[in-house]
Amino acid sequence: MASATEKIRADILVFIINYSVGLPGFRCRSTRTSITRKIRSEHAKLRNSLLVGGASGQAAGGKDCLPLHKIRMLLSIHPDNPQERNIKMVANCLRKGGVIIYPTDTIYGLGCDIYNADAINRIARIKNVDAKKAQFSFICSDLSHLSDFAKSVDTPIFRLLKAALPGPFTFILQAGREVPKLLKTKKDTVGIRVPSNRICHDIVKELGHPIMSASLPMDADVEYFTDPEVMYERFGKLVDIVIDGGPGRIVPSTIIDCSSGAPELIRDGAGRWETLI
Repeated sequence: MASATEKIRADILVFIINYSVGLPGFRCRSTRTSITRKIRSEHAKLRNSLLVGGASGQAAGGKDCLPLHKIRMLLSIHPDNPQERNIKMVANCLRKGGVIIYPTDTIYGLGCDIYNADAINRIARIKNVDAKKAQFSFICSDLSHLSDFAKSVDTPIFRLLKAALPGPFTFILQAGREVPKLLKTKKDTVGIRVPSNRICHDIVKELGHPIMSASLPMDADVEYFTDPEVMYERFGKLVDIVIDGGPGRIVPSTIIDCSSGAPELIRDGAGRWETLI
């Protein structure tokens, strides 16, 4: 278990953040943001070590640790070689009803377990939308479970999916039998994503089924789409884990509607539509 000294250091860092923002030297926004990010990053590292039980190797979520979905944290995961321990931590958080911010091959997104209604409603509240009317997507690791979450597609559409995925595309298909009722739209469709992102892939594989995905709330400042530390500052109190998988992009996925049989471009994005037709 982590030492009492480490716990005290973590508490002190939180105090410094809350106290320092009121000092005269912090009136310069750039200085305040830079120093606060460094403090938060150090604090997140300490919190991460406490979550996994410190030097003794106490399992995450054990009796000496707080429940994962009750702790807000910034978690660094290597984009090319994700740490297995951290992937398991994220999957465990999702199973317990947690909400995460995670990287994809386009912009960062909000995610949760597709079978957890409370987590889905949390994301709907963050985005200020009605969960039953919102258009959320499923993040899959590959197309192996396509028949579970989408109705049978004909051969040309399947070839299109195989050519485009993994990649920065969202395909709208007729919803299959495994899509939770809360996530079914009036049109009975579902958005399917298979990002070309190792972190996404490993989280979904560890979880055992897709995660529900939504874009972050938008405003005029696009910085929080790309900088995980800024996302943590803005959304850290609303979600359970913000994954730092490196800088994100600012262009969303290309959306293609295949629910009627003939592919139709709905939104032009990071994926090159013209290479598929």
